Amino acid sequence: MALTVFARVVEQGGFTAAARKLGLSPSAVTKTIARLEDELGTQLFTRTTRRLRTTDDGQGFYERCVQILSDLEEAETALTRGSAVPRGRIRAVMPFSFGRVTLMPELPRFTERYPELTLELHFSDGPVDLIAEGFELAVRTGSVTDSRLTTRLLTRGPQVTVAAPRYLDRHGEPRTPEDLREHNCLISRFGPEWGYRGAEGRPISVRVRGNAVINSGDALREAVVAGTGIAQGTYWLYRKDLERGEVRAILKDYELEGAPVSVLYPAQRHVSAKLRALIDFLVQITRNG
Repeated sequence: MALTVFARVVEQGGFTAAARKLGLSPSAVTKTIARLEDELGTQLFTRTTRRLRTTDDGQGFYERCVQILSDLEEAETALTRGSAVPRGRIRAVMPFSFGRVTLMPELPRFTERYPELTLELHFSDGPVDLIAEGFELAVRTGSVTDSRLTTRLLTRGPQVTVAAPRYLDRHGEPRTPEDLREHNCLISRFGPEWGYRGAEGRPISVRVRGNAVINSGDALREAVVAGTGIAQGTYWLYRKDLERGEVRAILKDYELEGAPVSVLYPAQRHVSAKLRALIDFLVQITRNG
């Protein structure tokens, strides 16, 4: 019980929020943490009037707690069900666009297949410290190097340049990357320098401009589909729009390979049944979707 309370305080960022999550009174949570600190002989949190933070000892203890609680849940499942049936809660984080385009349309299939699993889904396009923030799984775009994590590739594809047919009908289609300077290019949070493969495979960069800077991949995709301008992004973001003909890939002879999309989870000797179920499902829907 004390380990669960401690983990929830870390994850919720405070005693009151953790108490609400656990269905306890704030005083009960406070007393539990105080007893735990007494038993361990160390301070787990630094408390200020503005926020609550884990100490170095508290952060290390939290990382161990996450693994212990996961192992206990798995052991309970094996004892009560007689087999490794996927069961319990998974805290996962993924990019907004990946969640909307890839996972959300398939979520009913996952819940039907694993009715005893609960997903606590968080969405973020920024950097995430999986272990420090208490996530059991993350989907990230790009190369991630962290010895604490196991990485499994979901998909990779070209870095595509796309536009809606209605935009191309009005403004014409660029034939070379340099032609983009004469078009309305929608700038993402990655900036106005767009990369391409030039002669003999050499990388080239073109500085584009346009009338919108959009820091959300999801909103950028909507703007492109609406015919606002030209955008560049990973194939997996636009693949369904490409299949429906709502956007068209241009400059295909100049495409570079895009950043990989991977699933990450804490390195451990045994992957729990619940985590394995979600990992395998993400692999399936990403590669077949």
